[in-house]
Amino acid sequence: MKQKKLSNLFFYYIMFIYLELVFRIFCTEKVLPFTFLNTLIYLIPVSLIFSIITSCFKEKVNYILSKIIIFTTTFLYGVCLVFKLKFGVFFSINSMGLADQLNSFLGDTFKTIGSNIIQIILLFIPFILSFVLKKYIDFDKKDYKKLIICFSATLLSIALFISSLFINKDKDYSLYNLYYKTSNHSLTVEKLGVLPSTMLELRKKIIPLKENITDNIYIEEKSEIPKEEQIKYNNLDIDFDELTNNTKDKTLQTMNEYFKNEEGTKQNIYTGLYKGKNLIVFMAESFNSVAVSEELTPTLYKLSHEGFVFDNFYSPVILSTIGGEFQELTGLYPNLGLLSSVWRKGTNYYPYGFGNVFNNEGYKTFAYHNNQYNFQSRDKYLKSIGFNNYKGCWNGLEKKINCNIWPESDIEMIKATTEDYLNSEEPFMTYYVTVSGHMSYNWGNAMSAKNKEAVKDLPYSEPIKAYIATQIELDQALALLINKLETAGKLDDTVIALVGDHYPYDLTVDQINEASTYERDSIIEINRSNFILWNNNTETTNISKVGSQIDVLPTLLNLFGIEYDSRLIIGKDILSDTEGLAIFSNNSWVTDKGKYYSSSNKFVPNDGYTIDEEYITNMNKIVGTKINMSKYILEKNYYKYVFQK
Repeated sequence: MKQKKLSNLFFYYIMFIYLELVFRIFCTEKVLPFTFLNTLIYLIPVSLIFSIITSCFKEKVNYILSKIIIFTTTFLYGVCLVFKLKFGVFFSINSMGLADQLNSFLGDTFKTIGSNIIQIILLFIPFILSFVLKKYIDFDKKDYKKLIICFSATLLSIALFISSLFINKDKDYSLYNLYYKTSNHSLTVEKLGVLPSTMLELRKKIIPLKENITDNIYIEEKSEIPKEEQIKYNNLDIDFDELTNNTKDKTLQTMNEYFKNEEGTKQNIYTGLYKGKNLIVFMAESFNSVAVSEELTPTLYKLSHEGFVFDNFYSPVILSTIGGEFQELTGLYPNLGLLSSVWRKGTNYYPYGFGNVFNNEGYKTFAYHNNQYNFQSRDKYLKSIGFNNYKGCWNGLEKKINCNIWPESDIEMIKATTEDYLNSEEPFMTYYVTVSGHMSYNWGNAMSAKNKEAVKDLPYSEPIKAYIATQIELDQALALLINKLETAGKLDDTVIALVGDHYPYDLTVDQINEASTYERDSIIEINRSNFILWNNNTETTNISKVGSQIDVLPTLLNLFGIEYDSRLIIGKDILSDTEGLAIFSNNSWVTDKGKYYSSSNKFVPNDGYTIDEEYITNMNKIVGTKINMSKYILEKNYYKYVFQK
């Protein structure tokens, strides 16, 4: 009697469900029951398609094809899991354009794999079982009748899945909107899972969404300002109507309409406060408020508790350093595809780039990085924003610091570079990209090992102690900088601004919570940090308004009394009276009134606020518009178009 075998269709389906569950358990906050039901429906036609493919040939060929399918799928889940655990964001096809980052830190990647080997093994269990159960799974060639039945079932299941998308289709970030209108890979992974989101991303690559820009942009009519009110705005005299009349490009016309109706930010009591002063801006590797300690990092503590103190500041991780740096340098939200295809090329025009702005003000400008100077094309994009004498390892800085350790020392970088600008007769603007705080956080990290003694008695696990040790190096570098400024007689006339590029995503949320003063979640609060904005003579002023990295540029432009058009920068001056806003990779957001979690469509109001659905709906429109406008500014080289450069 012939032994009855398990259908390969059933095996594929159970395998996909298993892979999704394993990934969600380790890489997302929760499994949402309603959206997971859509995932289960989606996996039916996928399983049927693979079943048909491995039923059309002889048994041996079908078996080999099945192994290729099972391994490739499992490998995809493995890549996505390692990427999420290493970089704190979900893997996307668009992020492959930034793959050199993964290659450069290959050793760290292998360490991530090693430290999460149990999760990797769990993912590969179906692949192992496919060998063990070889003779119990049906890979026989099917006749045409059975194949036609399978094909018909595939069409029906596809129809069922598409129908399920229409349930609550008009809700913010519904599955329908994610599939047909909004492109947000992080949110799609959270709601639908790895395989559905990857297939959707591939589909959009092959058949791009036909975007109707008017559907993606929320334009509010500008309110009329009473003539008797003499309010000054940080806006320029730009004739958007003339720009619109001179183009037939629908996207540019809509952008012109949007910026024309943007109110911009009002000048305030802080406008020009630092006019003519020197400026030193830091993009600090993995800097986060959990590393700020009066005992261990006294300079960071001093700078974050004096001057302007921002109580609700976030450094949202989009993708590693390049995403955080892009936000700080441009005041725009990153788009993963455009970071690689546009930003890294350095060919766009950025009138408000730090170098360009301060060069025009008669400043001497400098930029430094104590790691590989051209990593991810930093030399190109820094030049595009006006830094023409940028130095890093292997284009000059290696002659002054040790570039053969990992990570390199921030103290050495400060020691080697301050003479370049402290002897300048003209005011100076200096930009530093630090690296001492880089992962991995263990005693093999050169900076962790260097400062191990200082953290050995902390009541934390090794990773968080090793992380804090790296930030001690940054702290001491800042102390050295302040000392050199004071010795040169330039401390009072210098402003120091510092933000982190992202939270230390080599650490888990549980590890970060070991050193946190409150319990952080893995979506919003894990990104909470400090924005240091300090001058020796500035009185301590607490700012409760919400802000993030994209607000740094316009805030500094206003403080230095520089003419700019605040409508054209998506971030806003944190010291102005506009409502604060921070946006995260999955379109979750925080305002001065509360927090919104996009995957669960949940709003948590701050004390004293009662919020209705209209507020949430409008904020979601505003968030989507700001993200899209940032994208179009890069895509269309909009600043060049506006200023006719």
